[in-house]
Amino acid sequence: MNSQDDIPAPPDRPTDGHKGTFGTVIIVGGCDTMIGAPALCARAALRCGAGLVKIACPPAVLPFVLTIEPGATGIALGDEPGDALAQIELADPKRSAVLAVGPGLGQRPVRGELVEALLAGPRPVVLDADGLNLLAQRPSALVAAKQRAAPLVLTPHPGEFTRLSQALGIEADPTGDDAERSRAAALHAKALNAVVVLKGKHTVIADGQRTAINTTGNPALATAGSGDVLTGVIASLMAQGMDTFDAARLGAHVHGLAADQWAKQHGTRGMRAIELANELPDAFAVL
Repeated sequence: MNSQDDIPAPPDRPTDGHKGTFGTVIIVGGCDTMIGAPALCARAALRCGAGLVKIACPPAVLPFVLTIEPGATGIALGDEPGDALAQIELADPKRSAVLAVGPGLGQRPVRGELVEALLAGPRPVVLDADGLNLLAQRPSALVAAKQRAAPLVLTPHPGEFTRLSQALGIEADPTGDDAERSRAAALHAKALNAVVVLKGKHTVIADGQRTAINTTGNPALATAGSGDVLTGVIASLMAQGMDTFDAARLGAHVHGLAADQWAKQHGTRGMRAIELANELPDAFAVL
C-alpha cells in the first residue's frame, strides 16, 4: 500500500500536438431528469486536456447538455440498445475512445442492456453512477465485466459499492477505516479484474495487487456532481495515454487538489461541481 506522495506525472503535452494527439472521451449518460451529470463529466475531461469529448445522450436532452458544455460534441443516443451501440460505433470507428459510462444515465432496463454491451466491447471504460447500479442489477453484465480484455475502472461511492458487494457475494465494508476500505476495494478489483476507486474522505485506488490512498480533498467535495467530475478526469487521463491505475491515482489526487485550491479562497462550503471542474487546470499547474 502506498500514499499519493509518489503520484504519477501528468501526460506530456507536446508542442506540436493537436486534438487527435490528446485522445477522445465519449460520455454515455444523461436523461430528462439529469442533464447536468454528463455535461459536468465532459467539462472535467476537457479541463484535464482531452482533445475531443463527445456526449452520447437522448436526443431530447442533447441540446441542453451541449449548452452547459459547448466544448463537447453530441451523439443522439437512441433508446434501443442495438441502435445506441451502432451510433457509438459510428462516432468512434477506430474504437480508440475511452468511454465514461453512467453519469445521469438512469436505470431503465434498456440502459442496462447498453451498459452490458459496452462492457462486452473493446473500448476502455470508466463506469460510474447509474452504470454501477445497472451493473449490480444484471448478473450477465457482471460476467461481461469479468471477462473483458480492455481496461475497466469503477468509481463507486459507498452506497454503490455495497450494491455491487451484494451482487458479487462479497462481504466488505466500504465505510470502515483506511485498512478495511483498502481491503474492500482490493476484493472488488480482483473479482472484476478492474481498477476500483472507492470514494470517500480518503479515496482508495486498488487494482487487486496494488493499493493507494488519496490524501487530497476536503468537505467542499460533498456536493452533487463532484463524482461526475472525477469520472471525467480519469477518463481524460486514460484517453491521453496513461496506465489505468496511474490515471486513477493521479485523477483522484488532482480532483482533491482542485477542491483544496478552491477552499483556500472560499472555505469548504458552497462549491459547485462546475466550479470544481473549472479549477482543474490550476490544479495541474500546481503539479
